[in-house]
Amino acid sequence: MKMNPLGRTGITVPELCLGTMTFGTQTPEVESHEQIDMALDAGLNFLDTAEMYPVNPLSAETQGDSERVVGTWIAKSGRRDQMTIATKHSGNGIGYVRDGADITAKSIPEAIEGSLKRLQTDYIDLYQFHWPNRGSYMFRKNWTYDPSTQNREETLAHMQDCLGALQDAVDAGKIRAFGLSNESAWGTAQWLRLSQDGHGPRVASMQNEYSLLCRLYDTDLAELSVNEDVGLLAFSPLATGLLTGKYQNGAIPEGSRRSLSDSLGGRISDRVFPAVDTYLDIARKFGLDPVHMALAWCRTRSFMASAIFGATRRSQLKHALASVDVTLDQEVLDALNEAHRAHPMVY
Repeated sequence: MKMNPLGRTGITVPELCLGTMTFGTQTPEVESHEQIDMALDAGLNFLDTAEMYPVNPLSAETQGDSERVVGTWIAKSGRRDQMTIATKHSGNGIGYVRDGADITAKSIPEAIEGSLKRLQTDYIDLYQFHWPNRGSYMFRKNWTYDPSTQNREETLAHMQDCLGALQDAVDAGKIRAFGLSNESAWGTAQWLRLSQDGHGPRVASMQNEYSLLCRLYDTDLAELSVNEDVGLLAFSPLATGLLTGKYQNGAIPEGSRRSLSDSLGGRISDRVFPAVDTYLDIARKFGLDPVHMALAWCRTRSFMASAIFGATRRSQLKHALASVDVTLDQEVLDALNEAHRAHPMVY
C-alpha cells in the first residue's frame, strides 16, 4: 500500500485509513479487533477514532467506546508500535462530552488524558480538533454559513493558547502531531501562521468530508494543502455508502447506516440519486467496481494523504482494501469530471 507524508512531521500514513466510528455499536468488539488485524496485515496501519465515537446512534452511554475497543485491541495484540492512531477532541456541540464546552487550553490536557486511558496507550500519533469553536460550514451548513458573528481577535487568542497546550503535550511525549477537522482555508492559514511564529506544533493534516459527491475541498483548501503540506484525510469517501449504489431505488439494507439515520446526516436529497446513477453508469461502462472507483479516484488527488472509510463487517473491509490495486486511466477521470460538472454539490 502506498505511503504518503503526514504534513512535515516525518510520519507516513497509508493511502487508506480505517475509520472506527461504528466500533462499539454497529461493529461488535470481536469483529472490530478482527478488522484491525486484517487491515494491518494488508498494510493499512492507520486508524482514525474520536472521543465522541461511536455513532449511529450518538449517546452518552456509549461515548468513548470506539477508543475503548481500539484500546483493548492494543492491550491484546501487542502491536501498538505497528499502528498509527489518530483521535479527536470534540469541542462544542456534543453535549454529552464535557457538557459540549469549547476546546480550550484547559480542556486539551484533560481530553488527551481521557483518550490515552481509553486507548490504553501512552501516546497519540495524530491529535485532531474535531470542529472549530467558531463554527464550521461542514455537514451541510455551507448553505447558511455566516462568519460575520466571529470575533477575529478572540479566535486568534484561542488558537495561540491551544497551540501552547498542544506543545506541552508534544514535549511530554503524549502526542506526536496535530491535525484539524471540519476547518476552513482561513482558519487553517491562521493555525499555520501562529505555528510559524513559534506558538506551537504545525498543522499536519485536515480531516474534511470529500468524495465524488462532495468536492468542497477542490478550491481554496486544495491550494492550501498543496502549498503548505497539509494533507487531506478525507472522511466519507464513499458518501456514507451512497456511492456503493446500495441505497438506489429506495433500498435501505438492514443494518446499514441509512437504516439508523434515514437522511444520512442530511445527504439525502432529490438530486443525490440521479448523481449516484451517473457514477454507477461510469463504473459499469469501464468495468469498475463503484467502491473501488470511488476510493481509487481519491488517490488521484494531489492533496490527498489518506481516505478514511468505515466497514461494519469484515467482508466490506476486504472489498475496500482491494481498491489499492485499481488505477483509473484518463478516460475514466475525464468522465468523472464531466459527471461532477453535471451534478455539482448534490447535498
